[in-house]
Amino acid sequence: MIIDIQKLKFDENTGLIPAIIQDATTRVVLMQGYMNEEAINQTIESKKVTFFSRSKQRLWTKGETSKNFLNLVSIASDCDNDALLITAQPQGPTCHTGSDTCWDQANNSSGVHFLTHLGNVIKDRHLNPNDESYTSQLFKKGINKVAQKVGEEAVEIVIEAKDDNEELFLNEAADLMYHYLVLLEAKGYCLDDVCHILEKRHQ
Repeated sequence: MIIDIQKLKFDENTGLIPAIIQDATTRVVLMQGYMNEEAINQTIESKKVTFFSRSKQRLWTKGETSKNFLNLVSIASDCDNDALLITAQPQGPTCHTGSDTCWDQANNSSGVHFLTHLGNVIKDRHLNPNDESYTSQLFKKGINKVAQKVGEEAVEIVIEAKDDNEELFLNEAADLMYHYLVLLEAKGYCLDDVCHILEKRHQ
């Protein structure tokens, strides 16, 4: 979601508006900064979150020195249009101290959030192939091979389900989930598309 800049209420004295940055995958709050209209426009154009630095009195792209960029996903304004919520994909730690967040919190991907993160990694391996990546090699072999791997893993988890070896069963479950996500990406879909179907059925 990209906001209508004309509706925003910038501070009358500074021309700035506060912006909260949130990890698009984990939903952890990463940092807070300030933007002027130029910073918002540059953020939208470059897809790299850019602030107006009050100390340096200039535009400042997060990561311009450290390379720990914040890749833009969405921008939304609050109900009063005087604050922004920006979701982004961080490339490394966000805080200048080396911490994941400016509150010294770990930005962990866990549970369903990790599946979203894993889906993004799989998409990257698809769009930016790496010869050393198993995922990229799988995409290169084509949809038939990807579908075949899902079938093989499904059979293996059924076999393990008949026994009581927890470690083997969970590892086969992980293999099936991974190859299932690869198949979704190969077909041009993602986990959210499947979740939307399940949500409709649940209603």
